[in-house]
Amino acid sequence: MKIIVCVKQVPDTNDVKWSKENNIIREGLINIINPYDEYAIQAALDIKKFNPDTKITLLSMGPNCAKDALEYGLSMGADDAILLSDKRFSGADTCATSKTLASAIKNVIKDFDLIITGQFAIDGDTAQTGPSLSYHLNIPVLTYVKKITDSKEGKITAMCERENEVLTFETKLPAVLCVLKNCAELKKPRIEDYIRAQTKRIGILNLDDIQSIPEETGIKGSPTFVQRAFRPEVNRWCKKVKYDYIKEILLHIREENGKEEKTEQQ
Repeated sequence: MKIIVCVKQVPDTNDVKWSKENNIIREGLINIINPYDEYAIQAALDIKKFNPDTKITLLSMGPNCAKDALEYGLSMGADDAILLSDKRFSGADTCATSKTLASAIKNVIKDFDLIITGQFAIDGDTAQTGPSLSYHLNIPVLTYVKKITDSKEGKITAMCERENEVLTFETKLPAVLCVLKNCAELKKPRIEDYIRAQTKRIGILNLDDIQSIPEETGIKGSPTFVQRAFRPEVNRWCKKVKYDYIKEILLHIREENGKEEKTEQQ
């Protein structure tokens, strides 16, 4: 089996700065691999455990520093990695990002059975890139994957979270799976894994290499416009209870309910 795992490097902080176009300024930030993508890599490694001939390729789009996230994925046990890096990719929303990734998959990688992505990226939290990627590649997608239960004979089976239940789905391959945290048991790399990862290849490709359309990448290809970006203010109120806490809590609840009833009557 040939598996592609899409990986994103994200800021390891809430103290981000914004450009005049309302994009995150990533220079000078401490960056990490997106936590959901770490589980995506581990899910691929678990499949490889039972299918030793499986090859895992990491795919990412970002500046040159995004190699750090790919190197970490290689130390986890992935076989090789590709970084899509070009100034023309910068400022991309999920629409442009998915088109760029799809171009690399169709025109460079070509041969694959399964694509695994994290359900969310913690710097955007849209959950759109995986489903959009499946659309551009015209293949099935399973979202909110809680656990991959089986993969054989050109099919894959997974347990997926829905609003009030967990359902099991089976789909034919090739397909896209968008996984949640804890879909697999993470195994942290050891020192020898990091050393071994240094011998593995990271290919760096630009827009021309993947034969992408310039008007469909970066800011040019992004229909999303961020009107305003701001850090939300969190105001918390705390009341300390020392003695008969049950009585005081009930009294507080009654007082608050009384305020709401008066407001509704007005």
